[in-house]
Amino acid sequence: MENKLNINQWAEEDRPREKMERLGAQALSDAELLAILVGSGSTKEDAVSLMKRILNDCNNNLNTLGKMSIRDLCQYNGVGPAKAITIMAACELGKRRQMESAEERPDLGTATRIYNHMHPVMQDLDVEEFWILLMNQNYRLIKKLPIAHGGISEVSVDIRILIREAVLSNATIIAVCHNHPSGSLKPSQADNDLTKSIQQACNVMRIKFMDHLIITDGSYYSYHEQGII
Repeated sequence: MENKLNINQWAEEDRPREKMERLGAQALSDAELLAILVGSGSTKEDAVSLMKRILNDCNNNLNTLGKMSIRDLCQYNGVGPAKAITIMAACELGKRRQMESAEERPDLGTATRIYNHMHPVMQDLDVEEFWILLMNQNYRLIKKLPIAHGGISEVSVDIRILIREAVLSNATIIAVCHNHPSGSLKPSQADNDLTKSIQQACNVMRIKFMDHLIITDGSYYSYHEQGII
């Protein structure tokens, strides 16, 4: 009888973990996803084959799988209590996700909305911080993150880091903001030069540079509203 290969002996492109890393989770079958969770099968079959067999007994229906008990799952050779609990936990997470609505991403399509979103973050800072807001094509926030942390009167920003974060997040629109601890809304020459440099970098990368806001505790200055961007 021909010996079966375990997952470690499969071609790399067929291994579930490597396949997921290369192609994304959507490319994997239910059995392959479950095999990643349980990690191993038995001496007689690999984890994917084991999961295929269990799913086959459930008519390949994940809802049916979710109704199985620890005792039911432990009837299969290669499944102990730990693996059974892992499978049940995954099914429970799937149920809970289905019951929850998608997280609403804030709409940051205007300078006022950006200010209202960032003011609580920046209002009490005693040094300058520079933040980037990464958005999709509908001005919905993907994420925001600090790029630089400086002194009382200025902050140094590496535009390469800013563009890298935008590209890695698949952002099509960005806005940036920084605070003036002094309370002054007047942009410095360094602020103007930085804004120009960001605009040029975004043009090269075909990313829309929406705005640069200077934020104080109570008001803001918008390069876009001033017609500069």
